[in-house]
Amino acid sequence: MSEGPAFPYQRIRDDLRAEILAGNRAFGEKLPSENALAQRYGTTRPTVRRALALLKAEGLVVTHQGQGVFVRPKPRVRLLISGSNYRTHREAGLPGFDAQVREQGMSPEQRIRDVVTMDPPAEIALRLGLDEDDQVVVRRRTFLVDGSPVALCDSYYPADMVADTAVAQPRRIKGGVHAVIEDATGPIRRQVSHSIEDLVCRMPTGEETAELGLMSGVPVVRVLRTVYDSEDRPLEVQESIAAADSHEFRYEVRMR
Repeated sequence: MSEGPAFPYQRIRDDLRAEILAGNRAFGEKLPSENALAQRYGTTRPTVRRALALLKAEGLVVTHQGQGVFVRPKPRVRLLISGSNYRTHREAGLPGFDAQVREQGMSPEQRIRDVVTMDPPAEIALRLGLDEDDQVVVRRRTFLVDGSPVALCDSYYPADMVADTAVAQPRRIKGGVHAVIEDATGPIRRQVSHSIEDLVCRMPTGEETAELGLMSGVPVVRVLRTVYDSEDRPLEVQESIAAADSHEFRYEVRMR
């Protein structure tokens, strides 16, 4: 049985969605006015408004009071995870996120939300191999691209490893935390060797939605990365909540 013709609002939504996803409408581009769309499709402004509301719910457009409806800007970060890539950025004295965002012609920023010493969540304690009474130092940061938040990152470290270092201080660290860990003249002096990543897609919590400025219906990717030293001892667990519509992940794994 064939389907009947789509309702006018569905046709408007489908046409605009196809144009946006095909790249025929640039990020940040203003859409035609409600009057113009109503005239084009031979319908009414309330019908057009319904179609635009559906596109907004899908995270494809945003509205600015008194200005109109715009294709939602999406700073998309392509993150390449590989050993050679990591070492190249370390030798340049740059955190991997900052380096890769700059390589893509955008402006990175990491804002520190908090740095505290605390009892670890059970999952973190297990991954770090901690005993029941051990504590962690957690550095909570917001990652931004061109001024827009794209990810929340909480990094956990054994407190007895970093207690008297810059890692436990609420300030930025030149070259990132791994520069402190690998400093041959510092108190830790351990070599970062490899990491294991676990990725899960899910819908965001209300707090995550607010922190990342997510549109309704946009999922997040939870990346749980455990970093090990050259003796296979865990150094760090990073829990990142990344906006799914702002990231592309690529992993290169050398088997030998």
